[in-house]
Amino acid sequence: MAKATQAVECFHSGFNCAQAVFSTYSEEFGLDKETALKLSCGLGAGMGRLGHVCGAVSGAYLVIGLKYGQFQPNDKEEKEKTYAMVQEFSKRFEERNGTTICRDLLGVDLLQDDKVFTAERIKEVCPKMVQDATEIIEELLF
Repeated sequence: MAKATQAVECFHSGFNCAQAVFSTYSEEFGLDKETALKLSCGLGAGMGRLGHVCGAVSGAYLVIGLKYGQFQPNDKEEKEKTYAMVQEFSKRFEERNGTTICRDLLGVDLLQDDKVFTAERIKEVCPKMVQDATEIIEELLF
């Protein structure tokens, strides 16, 4: 199954956008799926429904960190590689969607707007964000 399909199915099964993207790749980089789901849970809906950076984007940043992230204090090369990959991911995501900001992608305030309308916007918009994030990860990392 293609990673994008897997991530979208994870989203539709009840997990948020960040969880869907991050957990799709976690085991490939040595992190069990349960831990990945727990770790990324608070990043959904633009950081806990705050509408900041899209959770699919945040999940992708975590995947980039698992692959390239700095883990030695003096390894500046890995840090720079990670930052460059995050920047390139963001550029490509913005080219597809115009922004990486959740509330702008959805066109709603997740904390203030009507809950039924907000839920409908999430169902309509977020699967594409999860798919786009996963496709960009595939382009950049594999």
